[in-house]
Amino acid sequence: MSRPLKSAGSRRRLQSVALVATIAAGLAAAAVTGVALANSFTLGAAKHVKVTNATNPQQAAKTEEITVNGHGVAVYELLPETIHHPLCTSTQCLQFWPPVTVSSAQAKLTAAAGVKGKLGVWHRHGFFQVTLAGHPLYTFSLDKNKPGIAMGDLVKGFGGIWHVLPAGSSSKGKKVAPTSPPTTPGLPTGY
Repeated sequence: MSRPLKSAGSRRRLQSVALVATIAAGLAAAAVTGVALANSFTLGAAKHVKVTNATNPQQAAKTEEITVNGHGVAVYELLPETIHHPLCTSTQCLQFWPPVTVSSAQAKLTAAAGVKGKLGVWHRHGFFQVTLAGHPLYTFSLDKNKPGIAMGDLVKGFGGIWHVLPAGSSSKGKKVAPTSPPTTPGLPTGY
């Protein structure tokens, strides 16, 4: 003999339980996706960026295609700094030149076409700094985290010369040192 069908109230309770389970599974999947997104980093390229030197107002501004972080902010390197020969180590340097960081050493790193060099992660002093071709990457505090400007190109300080990273076809043979160290009143020594 077959059993009678469950009551309408029982069916609704089962449907409610199934709906709650489906929503919970969806939220769990979204959380995992959010973690995956937070553990990724992309260097991009921005065209027509105004590139200047904040410490030498007489230096002519130029418009270039440069490398930018995920927020469209210019990315720099300090030459001759490498992960084996760090130069930007003081609190003052790291204030003016905030490191480009990721949340872990396992972060997925990608670069737009035109960004030359192998990306890596350098674990230093409690944070994970992104590197390109063995050079630690930074942003510049005077750029004020705004896309479309790069005011730190060829600034001399902290043991080297800061260079905005070129992108695209303009990235060949870009690095040139200024003829004399520029200074501007009001900026800290070694800047």
